[in-house]
Amino acid sequence: MACQRCGFQFNCICDIEPQLQSAADFVLLTHPRECNKDTNTGVLMTRALPSCRVEMWHRTQPPQRLLDQLQNPHYQAWLVFPSDEQHLAQPLTLPTATDAKILFIILDATWQEARKMVRKSPWLSQLPRIAITPQQTSNYALRRNQQPGHLCTCEVGIELLNLLQQPQAAQQLQTYFNYFINTYHADKSGHAK
Repeated sequence: MACQRCGFQFNCICDIEPQLQSAADFVLLTHPRECNKDTNTGVLMTRALPSCRVEMWHRTQPPQRLLDQLQNPHYQAWLVFPSDEQHLAQPLTLPTATDAKILFIILDATWQEARKMVRKSPWLSQLPRIAITPQQTSNYALRRNQQPGHLCTCEVGIELLNLLQQPQAAQQLQTYFNYFINTYHADKSGHAK
């Protein structure tokens, strides 16, 4: 029987799940195709970061809660976009103590789907964009056709925590992500790690 929380049958990883705090809020704007994939790493962020939530993307029905949050002057929203779209990106400005809280909107989808999501959602294309330029190559190899230089959702979260000058939280999320990646194949093969 698989663990109800982490989904692994033979190698439950719940006992190493960190409980992190962040100076920013995170919204994973998730493409419907990502919802039930056991290779989706966004779920690692929602488990570890109480300030991270999922909103479903639909072309004709934007998530009202997120739209309301974007209108709230207490938030400074940023759309996280692929590094190969660097020319559209702006440098991240960290708010001062009296400024609005940062809200990162991470497109939880393949990069091809992410581009379509922005193209088909005028409300997204109006947001300032930040591009993540990874300092190292992705460790994510659970899906085919991964493009060099692109990160999975959890790795984007790790990079954002580093940008927010929260290296300890970034390292804890990295450790959790690495453990997930290393456990995945053993568990799917039906044996303990």
